[in-house]
Amino acid sequence: MTFDSEWAALRAESTQRVNMRLNSTPAEPAGSSGPASADLAVNQDDLGAVGHEAYELRTRLSKDGDHARPTTFDAAIALTNGNFVSGSGLLKVHDRWNTHLRTLLDACAQISNHLNYTKSSQQQEDVRIGGDLISVSKLNAYLK
Repeated sequence: MTFDSEWAALRAESTQRVNMRLNSTPAEPAGSSGPASADLAVNQDDLGAVGHEAYELRTRLSKDGDHARPTTFDAAIALTNGNFVSGSGLLKVHDRWNTHLRTLLDACAQISNHLNYTKSSQQQEDVRIGGDLISVSKLNAYLK
């Protein structure tokens, strides 16, 4: 078999496998309850717990991540004043650490705030949808 014919056969087989995957639905995982299991489910407690953990991580990180900053800065200034080249390098490390620490603190705050907002907006949306369903049922009562 030549390379070209083998390559064509492999491409055809690959295309057939891709088409089979695209034209079928995946098998239901064990323990799933059918189509209803694919619906979006938001657990308020889970959102609150993850948001709280992100908040606690930010609190601990802001304290522990800043622990070495003052001494590192003092050491960098002392080395620079003593005409050591490593002083400017240590100051760059200090500045880079502060930049990354602030970025990480902001990310933790965004996660916490976003999950708190999601939890709150999901509750409001559930109340709104419940109100819409009640009004629909009232309309059905009038039509009967």
